[in-house]
Amino acid sequence: MTNHPISAELIEQLVDLSRRAGAAIMAIYNNKDSYNIEQKTDESPLTAADLAAHRLISAELPKLLPLPVISEEGEIPEFADRNLWEHYWLVDPLDGTKEFIAGNGQFTVNIALIQRGRALLGVVHVPATDVTYLGVLDARDASSIGAFKYMQGGHRKPIAVRPLLERFSGKQPFTVLLSHRHNTQATVDLMETITHNWPGAIETTNAGSSLKFCVIAEGLADFYPRLAPTSEWDTAAAQAVLEAAGGQVVCATPSLPALVYNASEDLLNPHFYALGDKNFYWEKLLVADELVN
Repeated sequence: MTNHPISAELIEQLVDLSRRAGAAIMAIYNNKDSYNIEQKTDESPLTAADLAAHRLISAELPKLLPLPVISEEGEIPEFADRNLWEHYWLVDPLDGTKEFIAGNGQFTVNIALIQRGRALLGVVHVPATDVTYLGVLDARDASSIGAFKYMQGGHRKPIAVRPLLERFSGKQPFTVLLSHRHNTQATVDLMETITHNWPGAIETTNAGSSLKFCVIAEGLADFYPRLAPTSEWDTAAAQAVLEAAGGQVVCATPSLPALVYNASEDLLNPHFYALGDKNFYWEKLLVADELVN
């Protein structure tokens, strides 16, 4: 493995693979009789679309770059073994299975390349719209580094978070994305703090899956708090997209350390915040009575 395993060719192959997985998902999405919904041991749903995408991605990824694959729908290697890995693939073949079943289109295909606990590259594909988000934090070719959005038809454009310092001083709205299904009392309390500390209006909207990270990455929202359980495959690809766009994903503790991977035996994330503009003073916004008296 070289220091820069990511080539322009690999990037395009990953985007294509995510789109092919999306097409397999949509073939099932458009035929409700083929969903074959089951319940996993954690009581989350599993459909034929989850498995179809898993089989395709797990078979094709090692052909592109021969590394271990951790997929939500696959066997999870022992922590003692995977703790030795420098690079590996981390995959959620269909993030937002409940959104898939609900028929709202807010589900995604997620493929991430992890290097020493960091999401180095991420592809997030939205099958219902055929839009793909890409984040590359390191590559052989500097021109490949950055965050991009592939529109239907393949046209690619760069994306970036929106600056917040001027929005704060100008008392412009601050937009928070909330989960359809996982808002908690801790989230309600946090929203009260933000409302107190931000001088302008607070706008909220709900969205599903890793799509929330991508909305922030393209400058359409500013903040997503997740104060409820998630697994590492739920966030890795979208974290790479957001960080490549100028944002951050951090643990929801006062020092806001970066969210890292392969850090626990159970592959569960701590509670976290997905932040827009990394140059903003987030510590003060998220702590009571800091900015506005």
